[in-house]
Amino acid sequence: MNKHALLHIPESRFCFPLSKEEVVIRLRTAREDAEAGLKVKIIYGVKYDYQKERFTEEVPLKYEDELYAFYEVKLNITDVRLVYIFQLEENGKKYYFSEDGLTKDYNYEECFYNFFQLPYINENDVMPMVDWMPGTVFYQIFVDRFCIGDENKDMSYIDMKWGDKPTPKNHAGGDLKGIIKRLDYIKDLGISGIYLTPIFESESNHKYNIVDYKKIDPQFGTTEDLVKLVDEAHKRGIKIVLDAVFNHCSDKMAEFMDVVKKGKDSEFYDWFIVDGDKLDMKKRNFECFAHCEYMPKLNTANAGVQKFLLDIATYWIDVADIDGWRLDVADEVSHDFWRMFRKAVKAKKSDAVIIGENWHDAYPALMGEQQDSIMNYAYTKVCLDYFAKERCDEKKTVWHLNSILMRNMEQVNYMMLNLLDSHDTLRFFTEIGKDKKKLETALALTMFFPGTPCMYYGTEIAMEGGYDPDCRRCFDWDKSHWDMDLMNKVKELLALKKNPVLQWGDVSIKDVDGAIRIVRSFNGKKAVLAITSPTAYTIEMDI
Repeated sequence: MNKHALLHIPESRFCFPLSKEEVVIRLRTAREDAEAGLKVKIIYGVKYDYQKERFTEEVPLKYEDELYAFYEVKLNITDVRLVYIFQLEENGKKYYFSEDGLTKDYNYEECFYNFFQLPYINENDVMPMVDWMPGTVFYQIFVDRFCIGDENKDMSYIDMKWGDKPTPKNHAGGDLKGIIKRLDYIKDLGISGIYLTPIFESESNHKYNIVDYKKIDPQFGTTEDLVKLVDEAHKRGIKIVLDAVFNHCSDKMAEFMDVVKKGKDSEFYDWFIVDGDKLDMKKRNFECFAHCEYMPKLNTANAGVQKFLLDIATYWIDVADIDGWRLDVADEVSHDFWRMFRKAVKAKKSDAVIIGENWHDAYPALMGEQQDSIMNYAYTKVCLDYFAKERCDEKKTVWHLNSILMRNMEQVNYMMLNLLDSHDTLRFFTEIGKDKKKLETALALTMFFPGTPCMYYGTEIAMEGGYDPDCRRCFDWDKSHWDMDLMNKVKELLALKKNPVLQWGDVSIKDVDGAIRIVRSFNGKKAVLAITSPTAYTIEMDI
């Protein structure tokens, strides 16, 4: 047995409560040991009774990646003070795994020194689910390029013809009324959630450099337009999530301009991270997003900044009843601030979702006290490697999908925003060589993978596009250009997510005879997806 591969961490993604009555326990081993028939049991009990009374349960092999196997069991418990060790059996020999590591025997009389423990399940330490997330299919809209709905607004800012290829600074004229106008279309697609890129006052077309966080950009409309959008969306069973750009702001924001003018004498000097007593825009002696001097970084460790941003977070819930926030550049903002943010948002609206933008393993932010989930770009990468780049075959794709699931607790997995592309990537359809069957297969996988699918606007009409800004083209509303067979197939696939088995079902992802086989099981029902190649799949629904 490869004891170096053994890993278990109490009170982590390896041990977490789903409720005060149910706990998930995971153990990592070497994959070759699992394949050789390693058997795992958990010996558990109540903390203060363990020496005399113990219970044993088998821990099934659940997930495998390239290096490791993960055994997982859900324990139903009657006492919130859980302790346990593992029994491993290899070739008829039994071993024990505890805080002392792997041993040939175990002394229960001195167990209080070295058993694993979940010492007490406090109710407010159980990460709650946003119950509507697992059954939602999101549609991401880059507002300026989706639809012009207000024909009477000032059009003087529009500097491109609708449908022309965009440049980084072009404005096409899309607005909130355009989204309201197309809500029935969006609903008919099978969409139940809309994620909007930023809509607050800004000089850019993308609005990620915000001047005024409490003002809807006039190019997009008014506060009344947002209120109507949310209200009309809710009438159709559609949630609305806005983009929170709290890592940085515009260099035209009043507070930053005050620092430009007064330097260290400004009351807002500590709102930003400045090297020196005065701002020097040419030398850029202040921190900013990436290398963009027009996007100065906000100092989220500053109490004034915290109060300012938390007020914005709750303001738009009060004013427009939005359903959550997507957090731009979440990984560069302090964890301390996100803890405050979660408490403020959840106190205002308990089922508001908080989705971080983090392209990597974000476990430190996904432990229950910061974000509910992230944009799952790790999933995007797996799909690109399999469907577009041909870097991975079916077996490696299975390994990678399983590895992603093992990054987080179950609650997080079932709220992850699983996307094939976004405003920050090349269009997936372009990446896969405009192969509609590959797109169809990838969407099928996205419906079966645990979490919340998010489709970038125009995917249903096979929109193309290279890297930013080309991935931000205008939606083509000329139906004569649409492939209706593809459109209907997309609708058919999105509709799968209405089935509880694909929302809440337990998941198994395996390589079976050279195929990616995903089985979702729930309340005695089963759904099976088998992908034999990037262009070939079958679905069986026992519902």
